Amino acid sequence: MSALTIRLPDEKYQRLKALAKRRNTSVNRLIDELTTALLTEADAQARFELRQHRGEKLGAGRGKELLAKAQEL
Repeated sequence: MSALTIRLPDEKYQRLKALAKRRNTSVNRLIDELTTALLTEADAQARFELRQHRGEKLGAGRGKELLAKAQEL
């Protein structure tokens, strides 16, 4: 496991600390959960783009439309 030092404005840190307390967890665990969610989203986006690219090779333009619609959300 690696250690990471980040710099945050005091107000943001206090808000994260309060959020962690409300969720009955630590700031460290909260950051771990947030980064897991972000990485999961990025992986899903990459898989979708790969499938879209494969669909284009077959002449299917619907993948681009769906991707554009998903990015609007």
